[in-house]
Amino acid sequence: MGNQTIDDARSDTAKRPLRVLLIEDSPLIRRSLVEAIDASGQLRVTAFADSPGDAIALLAAETFDAVIVDLQLKRGSGIEVLAYLQEKGLVDSSFAAVLTNHALPAYRERCLQYGVRHFFDKSLEFDRVIDALHDYARERV
Repeated sequence: MGNQTIDDARSDTAKRPLRVLLIEDSPLIRRSLVEAIDASGQLRVTAFADSPGDAIALLAAETFDAVIVDLQLKRGSGIEVLAYLQEKGLVDSSFAAVLTNHALPAYRERCLQYGVRHFFDKSLEFDRVIDALHDYARERV
């Protein structure tokens, strides 16, 4: 009875919330994002980092379905994380979004160069990153 069919395994995977890595150095914003992301049950923040080095270490050690990156971090920039994601081919195989207060066109263009398709202004588009994550979760089911 311990055997699972492929359909059972697919069903289990479909029910599992998507694993989200949140890379944000503000505890207040991090807390708000975790609450909003975890609320639906489709997504779960399973780890967070507040520096590029910590984020890259987590990405090297674990698998995530989605990554949300702030550009201004402790001891560095989210651009370092985006470069790592691109180098490892993770931008195309998972959901990657930038949520930043530095939403100038030059930053947006730089993030696009790293393959990021979702770029949101923290002060104006906070909810849009949550909506984009939910859209991604629905596509995966």
